[in-house]
Amino acid sequence: MQPVLWVLAFVCTYPAVAYALTAVYTLTIKHGRGALAASLGLLFLLGAVLGWGLSRLSHPPASWLLWDVIVGLPSWWIVRQRIQRARRAGEGQIARAFGQALRQSVLHTVLLSGTVLFCVPFAWLVVTSLKEDEDMSKFPPVWIPRQQVKVTIHGRECGVSLFKQNGRTFKVATLEELETGEHRVQVLEPPDRQGEVFLVPGSQLQKVRVFAPKWQNYSDALRFLPPETNYGLVFLWNTLLLSILSIIGTVLSSSLVAFAFSRLRWPGRDIWFVVLLATMMVPGAVTMLPVFVIFRSLGWVDTLRPLWVPAFFGSAFNIFLLRQFFMTIPMDLEDAAKIDGCSYFGIYWRIMLPLIKPALAAVTIWTFMGAWNNFMGPLIYISSPEKMPLAYALQLFQSQHGGEPGMLMAAATMVMLPVLVLFFFTQRYFIEGVTLTGIKG
Repeated sequence: MQPVLWVLAFVCTYPAVAYALTAVYTLTIKHGRGALAASLGLLFLLGAVLGWGLSRLSHPPASWLLWDVIVGLPSWWIVRQRIQRARRAGEGQIARAFGQALRQSVLHTVLLSGTVLFCVPFAWLVVTSLKEDEDMSKFPPVWIPRQQVKVTIHGRECGVSLFKQNGRTFKVATLEELETGEHRVQVLEPPDRQGEVFLVPGSQLQKVRVFAPKWQNYSDALRFLPPETNYGLVFLWNTLLLSILSIIGTVLSSSLVAFAFSRLRWPGRDIWFVVLLATMMVPGAVTMLPVFVIFRSLGWVDTLRPLWVPAFFGSAFNIFLLRQFFMTIPMDLEDAAKIDGCSYFGIYWRIMLPLIKPALAAVTIWTFMGAWNNFMGPLIYISSPEKMPLAYALQLFQSQHGGEPGMLMAAATMVMLPVLVLFFFTQRYFIEGVTLTGIKG
């Protein structure tokens, strides 16, 4: 019965929240956006207070279901009354607006919960990179990074703990940890016993912790890298070099081939395009050995060339994508350029490329992410540590420091950070509706 109640509480939350948001919208629509924002803030505050109060009265999922009923039923009644009043007044457009607001509230509530769900692994990565080792394996998980309070005694930093004895609580500082498991501690509080030193079993000490991210994990992760890597800068330079060359090669070669397939007429064009698309169906494992043999015969093994030179030979998917964008550009632009004496390369460079900037940006982002996270290529071709990229170096770091999750997560966060920054500044290209046209009127 308990799992059924959990599922029911989770499902009922969506309509309850959606009706509550819509009710606020219907009540404040005539008072402007300021009143709407203030009402939404008050709604979230009251919902949080109500949830806290119900959790004190009963345990989930009963309290959760009760919250859904208390919030959902009044909100449903308000929305229903407002829609009926608008219809009786002949304001059908307002009634439809209320219905549309309800649908949008349900949709955005579902999407928001999905966003939170998908952000949990990343949040766990960052939080783990800032925690002490003692909080790594605790259940339930510790989501707030904490560190033990420290005090300085005789020029040494000592951890502060609480110790109970004969019904009294003492705040003590650990001076020394003995091999027997006992701690030599000095009393800090209460004042009547301040300064006393005695032995206490370590199991009876409760550490005093406060919110304090352990940024030292990041510096330790860099410090434990091999000295010849210059704190990981060698790995970073190799990865940046591979990413830049891969982007240049992919964008130039794929756009040139796509332009030839879409705007030029030559014998066998459509047949060769079908052959190009067929290469997408060939598994990478099939071509891995022949490609390795080719690069070995060229003497490129243990160099970075096998990782970026293939980018200058195009990619079937990128060629297909850019060809479809090229084909949406009106022929009138190309004809006008030809009348002005522009060559085919000039048309490609001056007219076509500026009109497909969103597609080129998407290809650039995909190529950067692929080159940045490429692990299989360096694993096959690279054997020298000074030529490793970040993805391969991170795998080696995991094999050496797998028992230290704090440093491992810190290293993974630093490797992911450039990709996150890139996505943050270029995310609009993923959602932007692209309309390629250059003709007005």
